[in-house]
Amino acid sequence: MNLAPPSTLRALSAADQARLMDIAEEVSFPQGARLFEEGGHADRFWIVRTGTVTLDLRVPGRRAAVIETLGHHQLVGWSWLYAPYAWHLGAEATTPVRAHQFDAAAVRALCRRDPAFGQHIAEWVGGIVAHRLHAARTRLLDLYAPYGSGNPW
Repeated sequence: MNLAPPSTLRALSAADQARLMDIAEEVSFPQGARLFEEGGHADRFWIVRTGTVTLDLRVPGRRAAVIETLGHHQLVGWSWLYAPYAWHLGAEATTPVRAHQFDAAAVRALCRRDPAFGQHIAEWVGGIVAHRLHAARTRLLDLYAPYGSGNPW
């Protein structure tokens, strides 16, 4: 693995990227399209080619809180890798989006057939989960805590 930010495809080696891209399907979403809803079945994921996607979290009694905005080469969706395969966030195209779409079952099968590849995918996605957990915590504190998250940025 290299030192690219964990949320980008470039965090994987060139060989792992190529293996993953071999099973990609090109898709597009218009602005405002919901890619998935929190709690829904996570059976696919995307890597953004162009455009932006926001991740949001339902907050009881309030509008959904935008947690993060994703763009070029970034992974949209990680819940497909971990049972029970249910989305932990929601996602919406904030601009027209072109993306590579991946069938989750096919990628999990590839990971089982090649444990080294599976380990790289698990490390990549695990890094993204850790990053998004921190982003969600910080964003919710900024929105709803009396003193915010305390982060100076």
